[in-house]
Amino acid sequence: MRLSIRYGRETKDFFVPDRNYMGTLRPKHKKGVKDPEKEVERALHHPIGSPKLRELVSSKDKVVVLVSDISRPSPSRLLLPPVLKELAEAGVSNKKITIVFGLGIHRNQTEDEKRALVGDYIYSHFRCIEHDVENCRYSGISSKGTPIEVFAEVKDASFVIATGNIEYHYYAGFSGGAKALAPGVCSRRTIEQNHRRFMDPGARPGKIRGNPVREDLEEMARKVGIDFMVNAVLNPEKQVIKAVAGDVTAAHRQGASFLDKLSRVCIEDKADIVIVAPGGYPRDIDLYQTHKAMEHALPALKHGGILITVGQCSDGLGVGPFARVFDEGKRPIELVEELKKQFVQGRHVASRIAHIHLNNEIFLVSDLSQSTKEKLFFKSFNSVEKALSLAFDKKGKEATVWVMPFGISTLPSV
Repeated sequence: MRLSIRYGRETKDFFVPDRNYMGTLRPKHKKGVKDPEKEVERALHHPIGSPKLRELVSSKDKVVVLVSDISRPSPSRLLLPPVLKELAEAGVSNKKITIVFGLGIHRNQTEDEKRALVGDYIYSHFRCIEHDVENCRYSGISSKGTPIEVFAEVKDASFVIATGNIEYHYYAGFSGGAKALAPGVCSRRTIEQNHRRFMDPGARPGKIRGNPVREDLEEMARKVGIDFMVNAVLNPEKQVIKAVAGDVTAAHRQGASFLDKLSRVCIEDKADIVIVAPGGYPRDIDLYQTHKAMEHALPALKHGGILITVGQCSDGLGVGPFARVFDEGKRPIELVEELKKQFVQGRHVASRIAHIHLNNEIFLVSDLSQSTKEKLFFKSFNSVEKALSLAFDKKGKEATVWVMPFGISTLPSV
Protein backbone atom coordinates (compact mmCIF):
# COMPACT_ATOMS: atom_id res chain seq x y z
CA MET A 1 0.00 0.00 0.00
CA ARG A 2 1.52 3.30 -1.14
CA LEU A 3 0.66 6.04 1.37
CA SER A 4 1.33 9.73 1.90
CA ILE A 5 1.62 11.73 5.11
CA ARG A 6 1.91 15.48 5.68
CA TYR A 7 5.30 16.73 6.76
CA GLY A 8 5.57 20.43 7.48
CA ARG A 9 4.30 22.09 4.32
CA GLU A 10 5.35 19.07 2.26
CA THR A 11 4.43 15.37 2.16
CA LYS A 12 6.31 12.14 2.69
CA ASP A 13 5.40 9.06 0.66
CA PHE A 14 6.03 5.56 1.95
CA PHE A 15 5.01 1.94 1.43
CA VAL A 16 3.40 -0.50 3.87
CA PRO A 17 3.02 -4.14 2.71
CA ASP A 18 -0.63 -5.14 2.32
CA ARG A 19 -0.20 -8.11 4.68
CA ASN A 20 0.81 -5.73 7.49
CA TYR A 21 -1.48 -2.78 6.77
CA MET A 22 -4.54 -2.66 9.05
CA GLY A 23 -5.81 0.61 7.64
CA THR A 24 -5.69 4.37 8.00
CA LEU A 25 -7.33 6.04 10.99
CA ARG A 26 -8.61 9.52 10.25
CA PRO A 27 -11.68 11.69 10.89
CA LYS A 28 -14.82 11.20 8.83
CA HIS A 29 -14.60 13.24 5.66
CA LYS A 30 -16.38 16.58 5.67
CA LYS A 31 -15.78 19.27 3.07
CA GLY A 32 -14.92 22.78 4.10
CA VAL A 33 -17.73 25.30 3.83
CA LYS A 34 -17.80 27.30 0.58
CA ASP A 35 -17.53 30.67 2.32
CA PRO A 36 -15.79 30.48 5.74
CA GLU A 37 -16.52 34.11 6.65
CA LYS A 38 -20.23 33.59 5.96
CA GLU A 39 -20.15 30.57 8.25
CA VAL A 40 -18.63 32.76 10.97
CA GLU A 41 -21.33 35.35 10.32
CA ARG A 42 -23.98 32.63 10.64
CA ALA A 43 -22.55 31.65 14.03
CA LEU A 44 -22.48 35.29 15.15
CA HIS A 45 -26.13 35.74 14.14
CA HIS A 46 -27.15 32.57 16.03
CA PRO A 47 -25.07 32.62 19.23
CA ILE A 48 -25.28 29.72 21.67
CA GLY A 49 -26.24 30.51 25.25
CA SER A 50 -25.73 34.23 24.76
CA PRO A 51 -27.22 37.37 23.19
CA LYS A 52 -25.60 38.54 19.96
CA LEU A 53 -22.18 40.18 20.21
CA ARG A 54 -23.52 43.57 19.04
CA GLU A 55 -26.10 43.44 21.86
CA LEU A 56 -23.47 42.79 24.54
CA VAL A 57 -20.75 45.28 23.67
CA SER A 58 -21.00 49.07 23.76
CA SER A 59 -19.10 51.93 22.18
CA LYS A 60 -17.61 52.71 25.59
CA ASP A 61 -15.96 49.31 25.97
CA LYS A 62 -12.22 48.72 25.78
CA VAL A 63 -12.20 45.48 23.78
CA VAL A 64 -9.56 42.76 23.67
CA VAL A 65 -9.77 39.96 21.10
CA LEU A 66 -7.69 36.89 21.96
CA VAL A 67 -6.17 35.00 19.02
CA SER A 68 -3.91 31.95 18.77
CA ASP A 69 -0.19 32.05 18.02
CA ILE A 70 1.68 30.51 15.10
CA SER A 71 1.79 27.04 16.72
CA ARG A 72 -1.98 26.62 16.28
CA PRO A 73 -3.99 26.17 13.06
CA SER A 74 -6.70 28.60 14.18
CA PRO A 75 -7.93 30.55 11.10
CA SER A 76 -7.73 33.96 12.76
CA ARG A 77 -7.71 35.84 9.46
CA LEU A 78 -11.14 34.30 8.71
CA LEU A 79 -12.61 34.63 12.21
CA LEU A 80 -11.63 38.24 12.81
CA PRO A 81 -13.30 40.18 9.92
CA PRO A 82 -16.90 39.24 10.88
CA VAL A 83 -16.12 39.85 14.56
CA LEU A 84 -14.63 43.28 13.85
CA LYS A 85 -17.59 44.11 11.63
CA GLU A 86 -19.96 43.31 14.51
CA LEU A 87 -17.93 45.50 16.84
CA ALA A 88 -18.01 48.38 14.34
CA GLU A 89 -21.79 48.06 13.97
CA ALA A 90 -22.04 48.26 17.77
CA GLY A 91 -20.17 51.57 17.64
CA VAL A 92 -16.76 50.36 18.86
CA SER A 93 -13.98 52.30 17.16
CA ASN A 94 -10.80 50.63 15.90
CA LYS A 95 -8.79 52.54 18.52
CA LYS A 96 -10.66 50.78 21.30
CA ILE A 97 -9.83 47.29 20.00
CA THR A 98 -6.63 45.39 20.78
CA ILE A 99 -5.84 42.00 19.28
CA VAL A 100 -3.72 39.90 21.62
CA PHE A 101 -1.74 36.87 20.42
CA GLY A 102 -1.86 34.29 23.21
CA LEU A 103 1.65 32.84 23.48
CA GLY A 104 1.37 30.87 26.71
CA ILE A 105 5.04 30.01 27.19
CA HIS A 106 5.78 29.71 23.46
CA ARG A 107 8.36 31.81 21.62
CA ASN A 108 7.70 35.31 20.35
CA GLN A 109 6.60 35.53 16.75
CA THR A 110 8.15 37.42 13.88
CA GLU A 111 6.39 40.41 12.34
CA ASP A 112 5.71 38.37 9.21
CA GLU A 113 4.17 35.55 11.25
CA LYS A 114 1.86 37.94 13.10
CA ARG A 115 0.83 39.64 9.87
CA ALA A 116 0.15 36.28 8.21
CA LEU A 117 -2.06 35.14 11.09
CA VAL A 118 -4.48 38.07 11.01
CA GLY A 119 -4.02 39.40 7.48
CA ASP A 120 -2.44 42.60 6.13
CA TYR A 121 -5.43 44.90 6.59
CA ILE A 122 -6.12 43.96 10.23
CA TYR A 123 -2.44 44.05 11.14
CA SER A 124 -2.12 47.53 9.66
CA HIS A 125 -5.36 49.04 11.01
CA PHE A 126 -5.65 47.52 14.50
CA ARG A 127 -3.34 47.36 17.48
CA CYS A 128 -1.90 43.82 17.48
CA ILE A 129 0.32 42.79 20.41
CA GLU A 130 1.71 39.63 21.96
CA HIS A 131 0.91 38.37 25.42
CA ASP A 132 3.79 38.91 27.84
CA VAL A 133 4.10 36.08 30.33
CA GLU A 134 6.08 38.39 32.64
CA ASN A 135 3.47 41.17 32.65
CA CYS A 136 0.51 39.53 34.35
CA ARG A 137 -1.63 40.67 37.27
CA TYR A 138 -3.30 38.73 40.07
CA SER A 139 -7.03 38.10 39.58
CA GLY A 140 -7.84 35.67 42.39
CA ILE A 141 -7.48 31.94 42.92
CA SER A 142 -9.43 28.98 41.55
CA SER A 143 -11.16 26.39 43.73
CA LYS A 144 -8.39 23.96 42.78
CA GLY A 145 -5.80 26.37 44.17
CA THR A 146 -4.48 27.84 40.93
CA PRO A 147 -3.42 31.49 41.27
CA ILE A 148 -5.05 33.40 38.42
CA GLU A 149 -2.54 35.84 36.91
CA VAL A 150 -3.61 37.38 33.61
CA PHE A 151 -1.84 39.57 31.05
CA ALA A 152 -2.30 43.20 32.12
CA GLU A 153 -3.80 44.25 28.77
CA VAL A 154 -6.53 41.62 29.19
CA LYS A 155 -7.06 42.45 32.84
CA ASP A 156 -7.63 46.11 31.95
CA ALA A 157 -10.15 45.37 29.19
CA SER A 158 -13.87 45.83 29.80
CA PHE A 159 -14.89 43.29 27.12
CA VAL A 160 -12.97 40.14 26.17
CA ILE A 161 -13.61 37.99 23.10
CA ALA A 162 -11.95 34.58 22.75
CA THR A 163 -11.22 33.08 19.33
CA GLY A 164 -9.55 29.82 18.36
CA ASN A 165 -10.15 26.38 16.92
CA ILE A 166 -11.52 23.24 18.53
CA GLU A 167 -9.57 19.99 18.27
CA TYR A 168 -8.55 17.25 20.67
CA HIS A 169 -6.07 18.16 23.38
CA TYR A 170 -4.20 15.36 25.08
CA TYR A 171 -4.91 16.47 28.63
CA ALA A 172 -7.32 19.44 28.45
CA GLY A 173 -9.83 17.33 26.53
CA PHE A 174 -10.22 19.82 23.70
CA SER A 175 -8.54 23.01 22.57
CA GLY A 176 -10.55 26.18 22.11
CA GLY A 177 -13.01 27.94 24.36
CA ALA A 178 -11.52 29.11 27.65
CA LYS A 179 -8.03 27.91 26.64
CA ALA A 180 -7.62 31.23 24.81
CA LEU A 181 -7.33 32.82 28.25
CA ALA A 182 -5.73 30.02 30.26
CA PRO A 183 -3.01 29.20 29.36
CA GLY A 184 -3.11 31.60 26.38
CA VAL A 185 -2.61 34.90 28.21
CA CYS A 186 -1.65 33.87 31.75
CA SER A 187 1.55 33.93 33.80
CA ARG A 188 4.05 31.12 33.95
CA ARG A 189 2.94 30.35 37.53
CA THR A 190 -0.72 30.05 36.51
CA ILE A 191 0.13 27.83 33.56
CA GLU A 192 2.32 25.55 35.68
CA GLN A 193 -0.30 25.18 38.41
CA ASN A 194 -3.00 24.28 35.88
CA HIS A 195 -0.82 21.97 33.79
CA ARG A 196 0.55 20.01 36.74
CA ARG A 197 -2.80 18.16 36.78
CA PHE A 198 -2.08 16.64 33.38
CA MET A 199 -1.16 13.23 34.89
CA ASP A 200 -4.58 12.91 36.55
CA PRO A 201 -6.54 9.95 35.07
CA GLY A 202 -9.34 12.34 34.09
CA ALA A 203 -7.01 14.58 32.08
CA ARG A 204 -7.23 12.95 28.68
CA PRO A 205 -8.21 13.78 25.09
CA GLY A 206 -11.90 14.07 24.29
CA LYS A 207 -12.95 14.34 27.95
CA ILE A 208 -14.49 17.43 29.54
CA ARG A 209 -16.60 16.35 32.51
CA GLY A 210 -14.33 15.21 35.31
CA ASN A 211 -11.24 16.58 33.58
CA PRO A 212 -9.42 18.64 36.24
CA VAL A 213 -7.38 20.65 33.72
CA ARG A 214 -10.41 21.70 31.67
CA GLU A 215 -12.53 22.38 34.77
CA ASP A 216 -9.80 24.57 36.25
CA LEU A 217 -9.18 26.67 33.15
CA GLU A 218 -12.92 27.18 32.59
CA GLU A 219 -13.32 28.35 36.18
CA MET A 220 -10.46 30.82 35.64
CA ALA A 221 -12.19 32.13 32.52
CA ARG A 222 -15.41 32.64 34.48
CA LYS A 223 -13.60 34.55 37.22
CA VAL A 224 -11.68 36.80 34.84
CA GLY A 225 -14.55 37.11 32.41
CA ILE A 226 -14.70 36.05 28.77
CA ASP A 227 -17.68 37.93 27.39
CA PHE A 228 -18.02 36.17 24.03
CA MET A 229 -16.40 33.38 22.04
CA VAL A 230 -15.97 32.50 18.36
CA ASN A 231 -14.34 29.17 17.51
CA ALA A 232 -13.88 27.18 14.31
CA VAL A 233 -13.85 23.44 13.77
CA LEU A 234 -11.47 22.43 10.99
CA ASN A 235 -11.13 19.30 8.86
CA PRO A 236 -7.68 17.70 8.38
CA GLU A 237 -7.10 19.99 5.39
CA LYS A 238 -7.45 22.92 7.86
CA GLN A 239 -10.65 24.07 6.15
CA VAL A 240 -13.49 25.50 8.24
CA ILE A 241 -16.34 23.01 8.52
CA LYS A 242 -18.25 24.71 11.32
CA ALA A 243 -18.15 27.85 13.45
CA VAL A 244 -19.67 28.29 16.89
CA ALA A 245 -20.17 31.52 18.81
CA GLY A 246 -21.68 32.75 22.04
CA ASP A 247 -21.10 31.78 25.66
CA VAL A 248 -17.55 30.53 26.15
CA THR A 249 -18.70 27.26 27.73
CA ALA A 250 -22.03 26.52 26.03
CA ALA A 251 -20.76 27.29 22.51
CA HIS A 252 -17.55 25.34 23.12
CA ARG A 253 -19.55 22.28 24.21
CA GLN A 254 -21.50 22.25 20.96
CA GLY A 255 -18.35 22.63 18.90
CA ALA A 256 -16.55 19.89 20.84
CA SER A 257 -19.50 17.52 20.42
CA PHE A 258 -19.58 18.18 16.68
CA LEU A 259 -15.84 17.47 16.41
CA ASP A 260 -16.02 14.33 18.53
CA LYS A 261 -18.67 12.75 16.30
CA LEU A 262 -16.40 13.22 13.30
CA SER A 263 -12.99 12.47 14.77
CA ARG A 264 -13.40 9.65 17.29
CA VAL A 265 -12.62 6.43 15.42
CA CYS A 266 -13.65 3.04 16.83
CA ILE A 267 -11.24 0.14 16.30
CA GLU A 268 -11.44 -3.54 17.26
CA ASP A 269 -7.74 -4.35 17.41
CA LYS A 270 -4.54 -2.55 18.30
CA ALA A 271 -1.43 -2.74 16.13
CA ASP A 272 2.19 -3.70 16.74
CA ILE A 273 3.29 -0.51 14.95
CA VAL A 274 1.56 2.84 14.55
CA ILE A 275 2.80 5.45 12.09
CA VAL A 276 1.48 8.82 13.23
CA ALA A 277 1.92 12.41 12.08
CA PRO A 278 0.38 15.52 13.65
CA GLY A 279 -0.99 16.62 10.27
CA GLY A 280 1.65 18.96 8.88
CA TYR A 281 2.49 22.58 9.68
CA PRO A 282 1.97 24.16 12.19
CA ARG A 283 1.09 21.06 14.19
CA ASP A 284 4.58 19.61 13.64
CA ILE A 285 6.43 22.92 13.98
CA ASP A 286 8.65 21.46 16.73
CA LEU A 287 9.00 18.31 18.83
CA TYR A 288 7.07 19.88 21.72
CA GLN A 289 3.99 20.18 19.48
CA THR A 290 4.61 16.96 17.53
CA HIS A 291 4.51 14.98 20.77
CA LYS A 292 0.73 15.56 21.02
CA ALA A 293 0.17 13.17 18.12
CA MET A 294 2.03 10.47 20.04
CA GLU A 295 -0.50 10.76 22.86
CA HIS A 296 -3.46 10.29 20.52
CA ALA A 297 -1.87 7.27 18.84
CA LEU A 298 -1.41 5.29 22.06
CA PRO A 299 -4.95 3.83 22.17
CA ALA A 300 -4.24 2.15 18.80
CA LEU A 301 -0.85 0.71 19.83
CA LYS A 302 -0.24 -2.58 21.61
CA HIS A 303 1.73 -2.32 24.84
CA GLY A 304 5.39 -2.67 23.92
CA GLY A 305 4.72 -1.61 20.35
CA ILE A 306 6.66 0.80 18.16
CA LEU A 307 5.41 4.33 17.61
CA ILE A 308 6.81 5.87 14.43
CA THR A 309 6.22 9.60 14.77
CA VAL A 310 6.60 11.75 11.66
CA GLY A 311 7.05 15.49 12.27
CA GLN A 312 9.26 17.92 10.42
CA CYS A 313 10.14 20.01 13.53
CA SER A 314 11.27 23.03 11.48
CA ASP A 315 11.60 25.08 14.69
CA GLY A 316 13.68 22.38 16.39
CA LEU A 317 12.78 20.95 19.77
CA GLY A 318 10.56 23.78 21.02
CA VAL A 319 10.24 25.82 24.20
CA GLY A 320 13.40 26.38 26.24
CA PRO A 321 12.75 24.28 29.38
CA PHE A 322 11.73 21.34 27.18
CA ALA A 323 14.69 21.67 24.80
CA ARG A 324 17.20 21.98 27.63
CA VAL A 325 16.20 18.58 29.03
CA PHE A 326 17.95 16.86 26.15
CA ASP A 327 21.23 18.60 26.92
CA GLU A 328 21.32 16.84 30.29
CA GLY A 329 21.61 13.29 29.00
CA LYS A 330 19.06 11.90 31.46
CA ARG A 331 17.61 8.43 30.99
CA PRO A 332 13.83 8.11 30.44
CA ILE A 333 13.28 6.54 33.88
CA GLU A 334 15.03 9.51 35.50
CA LEU A 335 12.70 11.95 33.75
CA VAL A 336 9.62 9.98 34.79
CA GLU A 337 10.78 9.90 38.42
CA GLU A 338 11.63 13.61 38.27
CA LEU A 339 8.05 14.46 37.32
CA LYS A 340 6.71 12.54 40.33
CA LYS A 341 8.76 14.78 42.61
CA GLN A 342 8.43 18.15 40.89
CA PHE A 343 6.42 19.62 38.01
CA VAL A 344 8.34 22.06 35.80
CA GLN A 345 6.48 23.60 32.87
CA GLY A 346 8.04 22.46 29.60
CA ARG A 347 10.04 19.67 31.21
CA HIS A 348 6.77 17.86 31.87
CA VAL A 349 6.43 17.09 28.15
CA ALA A 350 9.89 15.49 28.10
CA SER A 351 8.77 13.33 31.03
CA ARG A 352 5.61 12.34 29.15
CA ILE A 353 7.65 11.34 26.09
CA ALA A 354 9.93 9.36 28.40
CA HIS A 355 6.90 7.60 29.89
CA ILE A 356 5.65 6.67 26.41
CA HIS A 357 9.10 5.41 25.43
CA LEU A 358 9.43 3.23 28.54
CA ASN A 359 6.18 1.44 27.75
CA ASN A 360 6.69 1.31 23.99
CA GLU A 361 9.46 2.44 21.64
CA ILE A 362 9.49 5.78 19.84
CA PHE A 363 11.03 6.21 16.40
CA LEU A 364 11.13 9.82 15.17
CA VAL A 365 11.26 10.88 11.51
CA SER A 366 12.18 14.57 11.42
CA ASP A 367 14.41 17.28 9.98
CA LEU A 368 16.14 17.90 13.30
CA SER A 369 19.86 18.48 12.96
CA GLN A 370 22.15 15.51 13.46
CA SER A 371 23.61 17.08 16.60
CA THR A 372 20.11 17.44 18.08
CA LYS A 373 19.14 13.89 17.13
CA GLU A 374 22.17 12.57 19.00
CA LYS A 375 20.83 14.11 22.23
CA LEU A 376 17.50 12.27 22.10
CA PHE A 377 16.85 9.07 24.06
CA PHE A 378 14.97 7.47 21.15
CA LYS A 379 15.95 6.56 17.60
CA SER A 380 15.79 9.12 14.79
CA PHE A 381 15.39 8.59 11.05
CA ASN A 382 15.32 10.64 7.86
CA SER A 383 12.64 8.53 6.17
CA VAL A 384 9.54 6.56 7.11
CA GLU A 385 10.79 3.56 5.12
CA LYS A 386 13.97 3.22 7.19
CA ALA A 387 12.03 3.55 10.43
CA LEU A 388 9.47 0.98 9.32
CA SER A 389 12.16 -1.43 8.15
CA LEU A 390 13.78 -1.45 11.60
CA ALA A 391 10.35 -1.75 13.22
CA PHE A 392 9.66 -4.90 11.20
CA ASP A 393 13.08 -6.26 12.19
CA LYS A 394 12.14 -5.79 15.84
CA LYS A 395 8.47 -6.82 15.78
CA GLY A 396 8.60 -9.44 13.04
CA LYS A 397 7.71 -9.46 9.34
CA GLU A 398 4.03 -10.12 10.15
CA ALA A 399 3.70 -7.14 12.49
CA THR A 400 0.49 -5.16 12.06
CA VAL A 401 0.44 -1.43 11.21
CA TRP A 402 -2.09 1.35 11.72
CA VAL A 403 -1.44 4.68 9.98
CA MET A 404 -2.66 7.98 11.47
CA PRO A 405 -1.88 10.86 9.08
CA PHE A 406 -3.76 13.42 11.19
CA GLY A 407 -2.84 12.38 14.69
CA ILE A 408 -3.86 15.56 16.46
CA SER A 409 -7.30 15.45 14.79
CA THR A 410 -7.96 11.75 15.37
CA LEU A 411 -8.78 9.80 18.53
CA PRO A 412 -8.89 5.98 18.31
CA SER A 413 -11.28 4.24 20.69
CA VAL A 414 -11.16 0.49 21.31
